[in-house]
Amino acid sequence: MTRATNGHGGSVAIVGAGPGGLAAAVILAASGLRVTVFERRETVGGRTSRVETTGDNGAAYRFDRGATFFLMPYVLDEVFAAAGERVSDHVELKRLDPMYRLIIGREGREALTINATQDIAEMSRRIGAINERDGAAFERFIANQRTKLRLSEPILRNPMRSLLDLANLDSLKVAPMLKPHKTVHQLLGEYFSDEHVKLAVSFQSKYLGMSPFECPSLFTILPLIEYEYGVWHPIGGCHALCEAMATVAERSGAEVRLNAPVAGVTFDGRRAKGVVVDGEEQLFDAVVVNADATWALKNLVPAELRADRAGKGYADAALDAKRYSCSTYMLYLGVEGAVDLPHHTIHTSPSYAENLRDITERARLSDDPSIYVCNPSVTDPTLAPEGHSSVYVLVPTPNTREGAGGGSVDWDAEAPGLRERAYGQLERVFGLWDIRERVRAEVQITPADWRAMGINHGATFNLAHNLRQMLHWRPQNRLKGFDGLYLVGGGTHPGSGLPTIFLSSQISSRLLCEDLGCVVALDRVGGREAMANQTAASV
Repeated sequence: MTRATNGHGGSVAIVGAGPGGLAAAVILAASGLRVTVFERRETVGGRTSRVETTGDNGAAYRFDRGATFFLMPYVLDEVFAAAGERVSDHVELKRLDPMYRLIIGREGREALTINATQDIAEMSRRIGAINERDGAAFERFIANQRTKLRLSEPILRNPMRSLLDLANLDSLKVAPMLKPHKTVHQLLGEYFSDEHVKLAVSFQSKYLGMSPFECPSLFTILPLIEYEYGVWHPIGGCHALCEAMATVAERSGAEVRLNAPVAGVTFDGRRAKGVVVDGEEQLFDAVVVNADATWALKNLVPAELRADRAGKGYADAALDAKRYSCSTYMLYLGVEGAVDLPHHTIHTSPSYAENLRDITERARLSDDPSIYVCNPSVTDPTLAPEGHSSVYVLVPTPNTREGAGGGSVDWDAEAPGLRERAYGQLERVFGLWDIRERVRAEVQITPADWRAMGINHGATFNLAHNLRQMLHWRPQNRLKGFDGLYLVGGGTHPGSGLPTIFLSSQISSRLLCEDLGCVVALDRVGGREAMANQTAASV
């Protein structure tokens, strides 16, 4: 056995080099702890890694595996600032305008097309062209969500261990605005009457892998985040952010070990004491888990510790009984020539509500699915050779859990048909009539493939964000019932999406430093407003 030590008496193992694990590595190493990151794959990034392929023409294409856009850059700048660095010194960020194009399908009628802009007055005008009263209501909606986000920020930045953590003045201020009994779609009914307008400001619930008809109304802050802070593209893709975090973590003294799968976390009683790598136990003072949260609990924490009263809720059956997000079917296409689309285009099916029920209730594939296409080559020349494009195609699907909302799709049998439907959408909806003839490389990922990557039930967006799986009901940042064991990533508080994953790393790192008696480097950061201004000035 080996024990890692340092002058502060604090050593930390981080399981997984996804964005959450890397952000924690930066903060903890900058705080003076000895940090070792164990990543089972040959590269950092996890779901934010990179897909690379060579076409039949010898051309090399690169794609983001998962996340394709970057929101709230100041949150990551806080992480870098803990190590005395700035994101913009490592990665060039491009603000997108339009932020994205929406193609909203309508039964028996031509689709609505909206280019979303951060210019609120102009966006009100564009919505007003659909429904005059709704256009006038848009600015009121944005103003109210701005207040909601500001009042919600203490909840997003602090650990939630029980209802007592909510019972403070900051949380009570936002309570009247949260309306937890309402869904996103229901709350939008207080502002907008046109169903297509509601869809234009609620499709963002898909960022959580959820339906706006189920997603709690808190998440009307998602469109506000886009309109307030912009939609950004890091040159090189979102994976470039992970590469930059790995660099800064190593500069701060962390060790990042690739091709180093962790077989399990070891315990002294209920205290995490180390990890098993290459058949050897390595001892640490704390363990941070950045692998898919419920997969990691099932596979890395001994079953007997999850079966007793203290581990209540973490047994395999209890974890599998939780609600999970949808999954995704992916096509990564290397295309000869330019593609006449903006950076991001979202098409919502004319049968949007039925499409969502197919995904969440019926566990079947829709004939006319919604689809998202990312065309980063219009912004970023690094992802494809000159004169070529890298095109990313995502179709939301059921996850692989057996039972309602997942498990009944035979992906070996169904993937070819869904591939054909996706190409058909690219032709008919997106106007790419010659796309098949121009594809020089293709990589496919199905929900079964996501599951094989260590994502529980292939649920690409992690645990669902229904009310009983948020706040202290979500697996906690300092895992309840254990000592020295912490979670970061979308499976813990405050939830999925890159900004909240980075916030989870801040929360967990602060708790860990408190427990080990060291000062967290985050205290060097000048605050949200200062960091937001710094980010805006530097890009």
